[in-house]
Amino acid sequence: MLRTILTLLALVLAVASASAAEVLTAPPAKPDPAKHYVIYLHGKIVEEKGAPRPVDDRFGVYHWPALLDTLGSRGAVVISQQRPKDTDYIAFAGSVVSQVEKLVAAGVPEDHIAVVGFSKGGAIAMRVSSFLRRPDVRFVLLAACWRDDEPQVRFTGRVLSIREKSDSLAGYSCKPIAEKAEKPTSFEEIVIDTGKSHGAFYLPRKEWTKPTLDFIDNAHQGDTDGK
Repeated sequence: MLRTILTLLALVLAVASASAAEVLTAPPAKPDPAKHYVIYLHGKIVEEKGAPRPVDDRFGVYHWPALLDTLGSRGAVVISQQRPKDTDYIAFAGSVVSQVEKLVAAGVPEDHIAVVGFSKGGAIAMRVSSFLRRPDVRFVLLAACWRDDEPQVRFTGRVLSIREKSDSLAGYSCKPIAEKAEKPTSFEEIVIDTGKSHGAFYLPRKEWTKPTLDFIDNAHQGDTDGK
């Protein structure tokens, strides 16, 4: 009986290990050009509370590990690091640009690289897009636009914006930035309606994770007027 239990336990652990996403804090020394790479930039709540599962009184648990596992659920290598409190937007964006350039220099195709950012992480991702200027790198901006314009930001690359209809903090459209004279390779905006306000992105809800994963997999192509 004990042997059977141990065998079953070993099997469960093996399955769990096989299905776990590959999550790193920096690009690997020798990236595999055949793989997709997702750089995830977490929300400000992780900076403020310094925990992988911080809790907000309004929006509940921000489950950073579950978000990373979901972003890597289709085989992408996920890169994410915890930012210190009061991280400077521009300085951190510069470090992400360096990470992307390291992957490209190692032979990873641009369209195999995605930068996904939520809230403050989304605002940083916007600046990465503005600085990087690589036409096929993908950007997913989750509740990233806190006002209706960002004078210093110009989108480049392929951009997907996802915002929540009930979000009272960052419910602005990113479309005005995409419509500036210097336009991105492509732009699409999706409005979800979960009723969870800013907390819609605290957990890996299918309303935003499915279009994000499809976009990372290059299933979402083209330039649209948004929704």
